[in-house]
Amino acid sequence: MAAAGTGPGPLAGVRVVELAGIGPGPFAAMLLGDLGADVVRVDRPGGQPLGVDPARDVTGRNKRSVVVDLKTEDGPATVLDLVERADVLIEGWRPGVAERLGVGPEECLARNPALVYGRMTGWGQDGPLARSAGHDIGYTAVTGALGMIGPPDGPPAIPANLLGDYAGGSLYLVVGILAALHHARAGGGRGQVVDAAIVDGTSHLTAMIHGMLAAGAWQDRRGANLLDGGCPFYGLYATSDGGWMAVGALERPFYDEFARLLGLDEETAAGRDDPARWGVLREAVAARFRTRTRAEWTEVFDGTDACVAPVLSLREAPAHPHLAARGTYADHAGTVQPAPAPRFSATPGALRRPPAVPGADAAEVARDWNLPSLAGGLP
Repeated sequence: MAAAGTGPGPLAGVRVVELAGIGPGPFAAMLLGDLGADVVRVDRPGGQPLGVDPARDVTGRNKRSVVVDLKTEDGPATVLDLVERADVLIEGWRPGVAERLGVGPEECLARNPALVYGRMTGWGQDGPLARSAGHDIGYTAVTGALGMIGPPDGPPAIPANLLGDYAGGSLYLVVGILAALHHARAGGGRGQVVDAAIVDGTSHLTAMIHGMLAAGAWQDRRGANLLDGGCPFYGLYATSDGGWMAVGALERPFYDEFARLLGLDEETAAGRDDPARWGVLREAVAARFRTRTRAEWTEVFDGTDACVAPVLSLREAPAHPHLAARGTYADHAGTVQPAPAPRFSATPGALRRPPAVPGADAAEVARDWNLPSLAGGLP
């Protein structure tokens, strides 16, 4: 398991103000922190109603926390003082909330014209649903992405909140922030607003599928295509002990290796090239996988080009030999968690700080950001 590390990261020197929220905004701020940014989270009195101990909230790592009540007379002024000293601000409230509290883009950019103001929402800043409540499952539903996932004879499968909140949301916000930050620094110090909507990012993720759909290479239904479990050599199979193996033997050389190691006879294996025989092939593959345990099949396919892997749980994943060798996970502050990604040869990211506890870093931030009012006045 990877050590915490002390690398400065490629974003060392970049200051980020995060207006505390839940979900994709905090994850985006964590990612910037992993890459070396100095992230100060502005918590509200009482913290967030997550039901998770802040000391165990992995998305709070590599941050510092101050508590500011934006509903008091001097609350907005304190945030604007932070903004004046920052490069980036992240907020994930419904449209209009930041403006109502006095820390919207107009006020912040007036104080700091070079600021990158990142806005993370589900529906975006405008449109008929902009001010409506929502969650990952609804955002991915209307983009067509959720409807692609799952068996043909059952309901769509819910991929936790990874597809919308984090892939279509957080990661697009971070890309937008980094692009806008580059523009601000290369374009004469001009900041801007980044409107990162989960519906936009998730739709963007389906670009290749839309191309295949337009070309007639994708059917607009579940379980009928090359990459959605429609073909028998790209799917999931149960083992004798109730485990699962993931098969992705798409290309011919990989498929041939897969068929050989699985023990398919030549006639059955030849069904790969005839979709009319895929049903028979799928049953044969399933029957073979049911003859051994997950561990036994893992050993059979280990180190080969058959493109077969065991389906592991979250607790099992860190012990996988490849992930362990690469240090993909780290044990930091008593919590096993993913290590920073991606990796950099000259400026590696690191787990520098445990999850921030609301308000615990006020004095430190006040000193480092030259803002005595945060700590009630420092010498």
